[in-house]
Amino acid sequence: MKLNVYFKGLVIFITIMSFFSCKKEAGVEPVLNVSQTEINVEPDGGEDLFTIECSDEWTINNNASTWVQVSVTAGNSGTTSVGVTIEANNTGNHRSGILTINSSNGQARRVTVDQAANLYPSYNTSPLAPDATGMSSTAVELAAKMTLGINIGNTLEATPGGENAWGNPNITKEYVEAIKNLGFNAVRLPCSWDQYADQTTAKIDQAWMDRVKEVVQYCVDNDMYVLLNIHWDGGWLENNCTPEMKESVNEKQRAYWEQIATAMRDFDEHLMFASANEPAVDDAAKMEVLSSYHQTFVNAVRSTGGRNSYRVLVVQGPSTNIEKSNDLMDMPTDEIEGRMMAEVHFYSPSQFCILKEDVDWGKMAFYWGNGFHSTIEPERNATYGEEDAVDASMALAKAKFVDNGVPVILGEYGTYRRDNEQYVPKDLELHNNSVDYWMTYVTKKALENGLIPFYWDIGGAVDRQNYTVKDQRTIDAIIEATK
Repeated sequence: MKLNVYFKGLVIFITIMSFFSCKKEAGVEPVLNVSQTEINVEPDGGEDLFTIECSDEWTINNNASTWVQVSVTAGNSGTTSVGVTIEANNTGNHRSGILTINSSNGQARRVTVDQAANLYPSYNTSPLAPDATGMSSTAVELAAKMTLGINIGNTLEATPGGENAWGNPNITKEYVEAIKNLGFNAVRLPCSWDQYADQTTAKIDQAWMDRVKEVVQYCVDNDMYVLLNIHWDGGWLENNCTPEMKESVNEKQRAYWEQIATAMRDFDEHLMFASANEPAVDDAAKMEVLSSYHQTFVNAVRSTGGRNSYRVLVVQGPSTNIEKSNDLMDMPTDEIEGRMMAEVHFYSPSQFCILKEDVDWGKMAFYWGNGFHSTIEPERNATYGEEDAVDASMALAKAKFVDNGVPVILGEYGTYRRDNEQYVPKDLELHNNSVDYWMTYVTKKALENGLIPFYWDIGGAVDRQNYTVKDQRTIDAIIEATK
């Protein structure tokens, strides 16, 4: 009887202990937490980080291992940081991947990696290590080497139809030699690219790339500095500085500059690149979009490496207007210090410089400057934008950029004679003297304030056919400003 009672008590004791033991085991909750469940990545790829907190062993199953890499794939209890590296998406399609975290404690979690696609393939297919050979000058040092510049306008940028579409012949090495002999040691090459590109892939026609490269070589062979840009080009960038167009324009900007920069990579510091021409920007919101286009330009060129790692790059102010640039513009960031320039244009007063007929907002002006106003037709005298305004604008550019170590390209400027047009000034000689005076005064003030002047010529000053000077007075006026 006593033995039976003993066994009954033992059974009760074991049962009670088992109950408390099971209750304690059941009270330990399995833990598996991740710090984020979704990673959104830009088309160009990038890196991210998340943490795993787990009470047991765990593993990661990665179903996107061809384009997503993780720093660790397994771990034990505790907290672990997991680095995620995502490659650029050049497939043309949006893509998603899943990182599944499984724990031996029975729990599972998922992290989704979501990536938009580049609209166009990457053309940075052969990046090189940085090469400083022939690239020793900073932007400030390079600016000091340039004296006078001239545009070869209405030629490489002519659309539609190509180099001769606007009436100019092909650029020749003899023409380049002629402008060099006149005293210009720098050339701005306005250039179109979009009409030569496949609109599905943004691939630029190789024959056009070779032609542009040939013209650049003419200039470099004559020890001339060259500013090569993407000009108006149908307005795909310049007319679309809006949030709605930001993504697609940046994509095209990247694709074109990866190709241009790669093709021109072997030129030394004589060649500079310019992001755009005259972007239509007049407020801070549009300037923010334009700044992204400039940043894409800088990043694309630098990514190709070689001499492009050190090349001087030029970005344009809003509407290339000095006053707007002073108010709205900041320079892009760059991986190398001191290799950036800003660009502005100057055609002021517009009634005197470029207006070819009277319009509702103003009448043409034929006479400009102190001592050059007409008494014969005073209604054609400039009423604003004379010497004091030129002084103020040039000083503003100096204070905004030059004084802060950013040289300024005066990429376009000029005023033009009306002696062969429908509207002929009644005091023709005084008009011509006014043009001479404006050209000398503006050129001189630009140089005094550290701006490098590039006269806008489309064949009116220097004949494109026989390389002779057609407007000696304008050439003389420009040269006079350097004395």
